[in-house]
Amino acid sequence: MRALQITGLNESSLVTLPDPVPGPGEALVALRAAALNHRDVWIKIGQYAGITYPCIPGSDGAGTVVALGEGADPSWLGRAVIIDPALGWGRDTRAQGPDFDILGLRRPGTLATHVRVPATLLVPKPEFLSWDEAAALPLAGLTAWRALLTRAAAKHGDRVLVTGIGGGVALFVLQFAVASGLETWVTSSSPDKIAQAVRLGARGGFVYGRPGWAAAATAAAGQFTVIVDGAGGEGFGDLIDLAAPGGRIALYGATRGNPPGIALRKIFWRQLSLLGSTMGSPADWAAMTRFVNAHWIKPVVAATFPLEQAAEAFALMEAGGQFGKIVLQIAESAQESP
Repeated sequence: MRALQITGLNESSLVTLPDPVPGPGEALVALRAAALNHRDVWIKIGQYAGITYPCIPGSDGAGTVVALGEGADPSWLGRAVIIDPALGWGRDTRAQGPDFDILGLRRPGTLATHVRVPATLLVPKPEFLSWDEAAALPLAGLTAWRALLTRAAAKHGDRVLVTGIGGGVALFVLQFAVASGLETWVTSSSPDKIAQAVRLGARGGFVYGRPGWAAAATAAAGQFTVIVDGAGGEGFGDLIDLAAPGGRIALYGATRGNPPGIALRKIFWRQLSLLGSTMGSPADWAAMTRFVNAHWIKPVVAATFPLEQAAEAFALMEAGGQFGKIVLQIAESAQESP
């Protein structure tokens, strides 16, 4: 098979490797498309825990099952599928267990022509999604679902604020909230991204960083009962001010670092809940994929590249500024069974 292999800090190349062989209970998927996540960039630049080189990154993928290991459900053979990237969650739906892992680091990932995964991680590809859209769904969609609907338990009557619109998770939070009938607002550093979010159903948005933006947001929309954030950093204090009494703030990342100088009295006096969220359980995955099918949710794809141009795809991800997911297309000629 062909695969993008990271061999060291900021060192990667497209290589030819032996074809994977599915073990007991596993499926071999011939990939048609794979999508990037910030996790892949952090692995490439050496800023992710537990990195070992060489590795094949990639957590998101969609393709066709071309082989099965002993004991795997034979009905999967030949089917178009998407892959749950959450491995070994454990029995407790409240949090992942010690064996939890994510496809694309210790286990070879989806930036390849083929990937070997437990067959239990597969779900049928929705027919209304293209290969690119299907590949864009798994990690970001799962993360968004758990943050918004499991951890924050967003429900009818909630007013939702989604920060940093344009990233994959934030866009899914917006799409899931809008499809759930929730009043949803967004933040961004870019007025253009806010305008694009409005076209997806957001009520409006606010350019964070402008002086007095949080006060302007409160004046325009009121306080928010649910806030979903993946940035943290200096602006996190504004989110606490924007949260309504009894509000829930779900956190799925800290791309801007740890928030300094948080006034704890505002949290306890106003009965706020800070809710950490990472990826999602098998129950979250099942609920998310059912919802996507029921509401015909189409992931937003910002750009596509052939696998051979993975370096350009990574450069775009590192530069930021995209609105939606970056997808690597894997040539159909590479999809023959090994």
